[in-house]
Amino acid sequence: MVYSVSGLRLPCVLSVDRFSHGVRKTSSFSVLLKKDQFSWKIFAQKPSHDSDSSSVTVAASKKVLVPGSQDYGSSSLTDQLESPRTISDDPQVIHDIDSEEMKNDEKVEIEEQESVPSALANNDEEAHSEEPFVPFRRNIRTEKNEAKPRSIPPPGTGRKIYEIDPTLLGFRKHIDYRYAQYKRILEEIDKYEGGLEAFSRGYEKLGFTRCETGITYREWAPRAKSAALIGDFNNWNPNADIMSRNEFGVWEIFLPNNTDGSPPIPHGSRVKIRMETPSGIKDSIPAWIKFSVQAPGEIPYNGMYYDPPEEEKYVFKHPQPKKPKSLRIYESHVGMSSMEPIINTYANFRDDVLPRIKRLGYNAVQIMAVQEHSYYSSFGYHVTNFFAPSSRFGTPDDLKSLIDRAHELGLLVLMDVVHSHASKNVLDGLNMFDGTEDHYFHSGSKGHHWMWDSRLFNYGSWEVLRFLLSNARWWLEEYKFDGFRFDGVTSMMYTHHGLQVAFTGNYNEYFGYATDVDAVVYLMLVNHMIHGLYPEAVTIGEDVSGMPTFCLPVLDGGVGFDYRLHMAIADKWIELLKKRDEDWKMGDIVHTLANRRWLEKCVAYAESHDQALVGDKTIAFWLMDKDMYDFMALDRPTTPLIDRGIALHKMIRLITMGLGGEGYLNFMGNEFGHPEWIDFPRGDQRLPNGRVIPGNNFSYDKCRRRFDLGDADYLRYRGMQEFDQAMQHLEAKYDFMTSEHQYISRKDEGDRMIVFERGNLVFVFNFHWHNSYFNYRVGCLKPGKYKIVLDSDDPLFGGFNRLSHNAEYFSTEGWYDDRPRSFLVYAPSRTAVVYALVEDEPNAVGKSLPAEICATVEEAAEPVKESEPLGH
Repeated sequence: MVYSVSGLRLPCVLSVDRFSHGVRKTSSFSVLLKKDQFSWKIFAQKPSHDSDSSSVTVAASKKVLVPGSQDYGSSSLTDQLESPRTISDDPQVIHDIDSEEMKNDEKVEIEEQESVPSALANNDEEAHSEEPFVPFRRNIRTEKNEAKPRSIPPPGTGRKIYEIDPTLLGFRKHIDYRYAQYKRILEEIDKYEGGLEAFSRGYEKLGFTRCETGITYREWAPRAKSAALIGDFNNWNPNADIMSRNEFGVWEIFLPNNTDGSPPIPHGSRVKIRMETPSGIKDSIPAWIKFSVQAPGEIPYNGMYYDPPEEEKYVFKHPQPKKPKSLRIYESHVGMSSMEPIINTYANFRDDVLPRIKRLGYNAVQIMAVQEHSYYSSFGYHVTNFFAPSSRFGTPDDLKSLIDRAHELGLLVLMDVVHSHASKNVLDGLNMFDGTEDHYFHSGSKGHHWMWDSRLFNYGSWEVLRFLLSNARWWLEEYKFDGFRFDGVTSMMYTHHGLQVAFTGNYNEYFGYATDVDAVVYLMLVNHMIHGLYPEAVTIGEDVSGMPTFCLPVLDGGVGFDYRLHMAIADKWIELLKKRDEDWKMGDIVHTLANRRWLEKCVAYAESHDQALVGDKTIAFWLMDKDMYDFMALDRPTTPLIDRGIALHKMIRLITMGLGGEGYLNFMGNEFGHPEWIDFPRGDQRLPNGRVIPGNNFSYDKCRRRFDLGDADYLRYRGMQEFDQAMQHLEAKYDFMTSEHQYISRKDEGDRMIVFERGNLVFVFNFHWHNSYFNYRVGCLKPGKYKIVLDSDDPLFGGFNRLSHNAEYFSTEGWYDDRPRSFLVYAPSRTAVVYALVEDEPNAVGKSLPAEICATVEEAAEPVKESEPLGH
């Protein structure tokens, strides 16, 4: 039996049970501190048999590889978001080991090992010559015709961060040491590799490279004793294509073209490298492989030589969009984006989902699980092949077509990139690649993430730096991604990985012995490289710790991210949803949302994919639970739980966008309150202690998105989706998330009211469960006429139509809530209303309201005194 993939015949084997990793878990801690060539239908019809074995028998040798085994007080009704920063008063002092070492070691050499950085040959045409690789050779760049030469600016002084945050002066030794390490590595790269621009193009030298006369394959495996390239092209004969090793551990072979001029390895051929290692004979997928596949029932994955004819390669047609002023991100997963219980494809996502994202008003799509991962249920976070787009969804050219279509629609495409850890798979991943556990990773416990059950990179290794920097460059250059969301950054930056640690905001927690300086320096390097070569690219870091300088430029001494994910917000909402409405504190909500570092931008979200995974609940499910199964149809009577749930779902999302950051993120389907949870297909898992975790019989039923629910006119989901769409378009029109004017004027615990200004908008939230307030006075900055531009109570959004959108609200002079002016409004219970200063008569959405309510706005024409009580 064979399986045909574009001219490739893959022999099938009997299904083999696999060991399943547990689903990757994420943890959140304290709040942030202020201031179509290939046919893939078979993958969409049945669960793939993912590889996760720990040993294999190599037929040729008959050897078996054995792997290495707060205070939220609300006494004041006024908060200014512009306040410079919050400085912890925690007196604890943590001894700074790095600072002490720095006194005796002004220059720490890069880790010396057999993986000494090796310069690569000048060009592929010379790859088959007898000349060996020469270490630290300058000017190794392969000339390419580029429309615009790329260059990276030299490092700056790294001192501006002390002007921005003087508290950092108390930790100057650590921070200066960090910056000195960054500059030293840049200097070494300049000296020995021809600069960061050349260093980050390792994919042009390592792995498979094509030239006019043949194919060169190179692999860094310093402890391998012998190596051979095997595959379909040579009938898997380990004696046919023996590789040679240079003194720096790089194995190489040049295969000349066939006599008819055709390439020696046909496009679509399976390939592997067979090595004799300290752990035995093993077959591995090349570390720099650009595509890997798994035939049905076959274990493990195989590398595939992917080099289609020029006429079949996808050519980008549309320019990349300019970086938007603010980010409105639609987080998505291609495989689970179908309404049917299947694995969806890049092509279907391109044709069906991208237009939806555009229509909803988002300006960026963030795609998860792009890098190949043999275990589907890992959500893409246990990466096995870092340079290969997942073959489950289609081919590399299919992915390029998706990205090009997104650019045509004006959408940025961000990739959820994983550089924080790697799959522990030995056969189809990087683990034990050359037979040793410290090849790409740290050795011992330092190289293993005990919660994620994965391997941890050694960011102090020269070749690891080359690999990861080139990986980021590859996705930007080859696929035209517009930026990254870097996963698991907290785990990278600290030796404790942020686990079982409650960050309090004390600066000793960030600049002490627990900080992994090598990892932070790598993050500085990759941000410096990305922003230097691709100025329009966006980088977002998943950090829960609140690391100071995280989103400040590298040249100023920062880590260099454009945004950090405001992860505390989602945790706060789940915490509140477990309480009674009476126990919600307005000051608590405001503090969590507004608790950001000065000049460091955040992407806010009420929930992401993490909250939707099995074992947790989405906000909609927390709010409405089993009533969602029976009472979401408009032709059925509603229930108090449904009414409360729909109202709070809208309010939670709007206040998160309005107050939580300079960007906003939503996971696909949550915009309309997607029911239930995400559960990837999985079998039973047997733990080492003998306990069995039941699977779901490899079902895809809960690994899909029911977009039809949000589109159905006869379901209440439609109103929730319409509201989310209105939110996005409101921000697109007024740019309130990036306005410099941000002011919180009221957080009233008695009335359950929150009022704040962003830009020319005034946001009024009434979280009370039954109290509505007539003639409620709200403060404002600018004089003039205000009108409603968004109302969560609009019947279009599933509301009760208690407000008129034809009414005009005139400000009156006189200080109120520390604002120089104010106006009167009607604030119905459990509603969020946005008022805009009328300058160009913005279009408001709404219908009508009883006339007696409209009349109340006339009273706002009379001046008020500062001591005037609230009118309820």
